[in-house]
Amino acid sequence: QAQLVESGGGLVQSGGSLRLSCAAAGFTLDSHGIGWFRQAPGKEREGVSCLSRSEGSTYYADSVKGRFTTSRDNAKNTVWLQMNNLRPGDTGVYNCLPCTVVPGAGLLGYGSWGQGTQVTVFS
Repeated sequence: QAQLVESGGGLVQSGGSLRLSCAAAGFTLDSHGIGWFRQAPGKEREGVSCLSRSEGSTYYADSVKGRFTTSRDNAKNTVWLQMNNLRPGDTGVYNCLPCTVVPGAGLLGYGSWGQGTQVTVFS
């Protein structure tokens, strides 16, 4: 019954910004680390970020460091991904999932993916 619903994607020119939201239903988001993952056509899924419950434990993929910021709003039971200075390589379907960071290896997500939200960046 627990569900995560992504929204906020769209079509944006290189250098633009988008803010994605991940809204939870059926559970409390602040009891989990929540991450963002993306997949472009023909490419492997990529872990983008993971916002852990402990403060200061935030992971970003090297490709998005300095451009993306993830945060949470516990009152709204929502996790956000602010994406700035977007580039075509950021294009893909973005999903949010509970996450675990494996140091030196990458980001692991748990559970079933939903529809996600499409981000398309053009130049």
